[in-house]
Amino acid sequence: MREFARVQDQALSLDSFDPIQDFPECGGVDVFIGTVRNHHEGKAVKALKYTSYTPVAEKMIREIEQDVKAKYSEVSYVRVIHRIGYLDVSETAIIAIAYAAHRREAFQACEEAVERVKHEVPIWKEEFFMDGTSQYVEGCCIRKDATEQTSSSLAKEEKGAKHAHHHHEHCAHTHD
Repeated sequence: MREFARVQDQALSLDSFDPIQDFPECGGVDVFIGTVRNHHEGKAVKALKYTSYTPVAEKMIREIEQDVKAKYSEVSYVRVIHRIGYLDVSETAIIAIAYAAHRREAFQACEEAVERVKHEVPIWKEEFFMDGTSQYVEGCCIRKDATEQTSSSLAKEEKGAKHAHHHHEHCAHTHD
């Protein structure tokens, strides 16, 4: 198995991952590539900066990979790499890959790995806007199992919030 850092400060590449040919038992491959988009909440984005507590982030990503692989018995391979540093629009911020006997398990494993990394790992995103302003993006609960919790707390948050917004159908948070 190829060994590589899960948190990297250079351009990410699919070449980092072990090839599917090394896993002949797998018929399903799922790949997620997340890139920097040019907008957020109606504002034009110029670039992002990701920072991390790298020793802990490395350890946590590897643990998430192991947990996801153990959860899905048909999954043979799960890997995630996340970029840190300054990224321009269209640059790759994260790549996740899962190999499984069947497509459903590959889809599920890849999605869970991405969601857990985005939700749990100490990697912070600062957005730089075309108008010269910047802001850190608060962590967001994007895990499907948090749906009920965030949906019920959304109403409470919106009542007392100075500013509330909705990122996903099951993810909301407020800014004071």
